[in-house]
This record gives sequence, structure tokens and C-alpha cells, in this order.
Amino acid sequence: MIAVRVNVGPSIMLRSGAWFDFLDPRSSGFTIEDIAHGLANICRYSGQCSSFYSVAEHSLLVSESAVGHEREALMHDAAEAFLGDVTRPLKQLLPEFKKIEREVEIAILERFELCYPLSPAIKQADLRVLAAEQAQIMPAGANSWAEASGVEPAPIRVRHLSPDDAYREFLARFEMLMAERPRRKLA
Repeated sequence: MIAVRVNVGPSIMLRSGAWFDFLDPRSSGFTIEDIAHGLANICRYSGQCSSFYSVAEHSLLVSESAVGHEREALMHDAAEAFLGDVTRPLKQLLPEFKKIEREVEIAILERFELCYPLSPAIKQADLRVLAAEQAQIMPAGANSWAEASGVEPAPIRVRHLSPDDAYREFLARFEMLMAERPRRKLA
């Protein structure tokens, strides 16, 4: 069996065995476990940091920093589970990629009944975590943009979780946050 197909639309097979169609993400059978697995196994900064640091761990830190928006913040980079963590400078050169990324993000947020568009507070928390993690895991000066931009680093600590630990912690936080969500009233 091949793990890539193009006869329906450009698709990849996920760890769960479901297919993910990049042109029709809403019809794809992805699960939260697929998202957690993908994010836990993707290293941020194209792997150019001091040691492995997953997108899942980053998402946990942003979720902890975005008070009042924890659920959506946990999922703010969920599309990367299927698209990879394309660096911001490269993404600027790929306008079609940004459109695909937006559609995947919307499909994920809809699947888990989360708000779209994401609150600006999540972007602010993401920037604060970015500043803090760059100070901890990147070469000196990587976070100099933060001070110049008035971004105060978040009070976080990068733990360099293994993919297995990041997977488990991401799922545990997702389940906890979803359990805290008010129940919908039946008509």
C-alpha cells in the first residue's frame, strides 16, 4: 500500500489509517490522535534549535499562556500535523500554501467545535512564547526582535519533551479542556 494518493485529491495516509485530502480537509477522517501524533513528531524551527522541540510542546505552552482561550490556543498550529511546520520566511513566498493552511485550520476547528477566526489574544500569546523559547533554545540574539517590538517573553520553560511525552501531554490537555467546556443544550 502506498501512503500518498492523488486520484481523489492530493492525499496522505494518517497514522490512524484515515486519508487526509489537502483539497477537501473537511471530508477527511482525521482524529485528535492524528493531530497529536503529527505535532509531537515535528520539530520547530526546521530542526535548527538546540535539541528536539516539538510543535506539540509549543502548542501546550501557548495554551497555558492564552488565558481564556486555552482550547483554541492548543489547536492554533494543528494544521501543521498534516502540512508540516513551514518556517515563516518560506511561508511568505508561498501564497497558495497559506490558503491551503487556512482551509485545513478551519476544518480542524470546525471538527472540534472551536472558534474561528482565532482571537488576537492567541497570536499575542504565541508571540510571547516564541520570544521565550527563542531565548532558551536558539542562538544568542534570535529573540532580539521581541524587545524591539515590545513583546514581553512568556514565563515558560521549554522542557524538550520526547515525542511520546508530547503526544500524551497534548492529548491529556485536549481532553481536560474539552471536558471543561459548557455542554450544548439540546433543542
